[in-house]
Amino acid sequence: MAEDNNLKVLNALDAAKTQWYHFTAIIIAGMGFFTDAYDLFCISLVTKMLGRIYYHVDGSAKPGSLPPNVSAAVNGVALCGTLAGQLFFGWLGDKLGRKKVYGLTLMLMCLCSIASGLSFGSEAKSVMATLCFFRFWLGFGIGGDYPLSATIMSEYASKKTRGAFVAAVFAMQGFGILAGGICAMIVSVAFEARSKAPAYEINPIASTPPEADYVWRIILMLGALPALLTYYWRQKMPETARYTALVAKNAKQAAADMSKILNVEIEAEQQKVDQIAKKKNPYGLFSREFLSRHGLHLLGTASTWLLLDIAFYSQNLFQKDIFSAIGWIPPAKTMNAIKEVFTIARAQTLIALCSTVPGYWVTVALIDIIGRFTIQLIGFFFMTVFMFALAFPYHHWTKPENRIGFVVMYSLTFFFANFGPNSTTFVVPAEIFPARFRSTCHGISAAAGKLGAIVGAFGFLYLAQNQDPKKAEAGYPAGIGVKNSLIVLGVINLLGLLFTFLVPESKGKSLEEMSGENEELNKEEAFP
Repeated sequence: MAEDNNLKVLNALDAAKTQWYHFTAIIIAGMGFFTDAYDLFCISLVTKMLGRIYYHVDGSAKPGSLPPNVSAAVNGVALCGTLAGQLFFGWLGDKLGRKKVYGLTLMLMCLCSIASGLSFGSEAKSVMATLCFFRFWLGFGIGGDYPLSATIMSEYASKKTRGAFVAAVFAMQGFGILAGGICAMIVSVAFEARSKAPAYEINPIASTPPEADYVWRIILMLGALPALLTYYWRQKMPETARYTALVAKNAKQAAADMSKILNVEIEAEQQKVDQIAKKKNPYGLFSREFLSRHGLHLLGTASTWLLLDIAFYSQNLFQKDIFSAIGWIPPAKTMNAIKEVFTIARAQTLIALCSTVPGYWVTVALIDIIGRFTIQLIGFFFMTVFMFALAFPYHHWTKPENRIGFVVMYSLTFFFANFGPNSTTFVVPAEIFPARFRSTCHGISAAAGKLGAIVGAFGFLYLAQNQDPKKAEAGYPAGIGVKNSLIVLGVINLLGLLFTFLVPESKGKSLEEMSGENEELNKEEAFP
């Protein structure tokens, strides 16, 4: 019944069969996330090389490594930029329109990816400072892509397939992570073949050949390519009908744009939109009415994303440290700088191929069948189970004969993160808030997630250090050890499961039904 009172252009979108423009939108929006994932995660592949190049200590038994404060800055500064970008571009997407700022985020990502690889300076301090500066603004552009891509895709999709389409955009992250690993392997193999550098334990100086400084720069700059390829098509996309009709109050333009896309005639119904526009006081963001309608929803989307990203990013950014701790990656002194990049990239690529990518696409296949709520519960539940299963018998997993089992269990936590809250926390905020706040609320939820990512990225550096100060990495204080860190992450996953109960199920419902905007239309029809 609510659908009958909705605008016809929105009903046409909700009932539309899957068409070519849906797949075009997925690719255009998804390539942004491909770039996002590549840029955010490729830095974890080259941090050890940066330590060898710029922080070598003559006579040391181990290769140079980034000091704790520098490592935290290099790994986390893009996340800080992402948080700021999510809030700013989320707000801007509701004020100016999704399309007007969509190309800007992509161009910022392109320029800063290239600039990151061109980080200049004659000393370590200046190179790291310029790298951090450009990666902050890279993150700022990446942050804008979260609320804009999710909102655009949810507003274009039909209600029957909306979950799958929005999840498919986010699933391109899996391919971005995979591409980061593959590109790093290709670049390192090419340079390794030319340099033929010895291992660090044989010749510490020669183990980091001059060519190594090109390797990390090329890996970072390659992140600009997919963004450049899709910039033109983003500029060609029309504004979403929901923004044009419900926020800009231009039903004629919305009907005209969607008539071209859907190849059907759609009545504009400008009079109905004008009636809504005459309403004196539509409630504002964080008003008492907003809080009564959507306050718990926003708390639910923000808290679950926050808790998920603490666990997810601490694993992803520092999986090389976990693999080293259990012996899956050989000791650094047995490799040269370029070989070490290849070894870490191979491990990350295997994890992405076996668990990260499949998890994303299982979500795409099932999200509109079993629903967002169920998938999120399943994901948090099994992440908790596998994290505790890794943590409590941790010493068992460190034995050489059990290392493969550890990697399998570790992969399963990634699978259920992606077939679970890592996908659903992205999808749901784009579905349950009114059009005039949709991008802003998604940005707030995503920013809460990035706050969790910062906690995970910075905190795990210190938490996972050995409890014996003598065995902790150079420059780090003693931590609680990997075992206890995994227990903490398991508890965080359990809290995520509990906060999931604040998030409503949106499967099969229109955006206006979820946000309550149908009620506003109905009121204006009843009391014009």
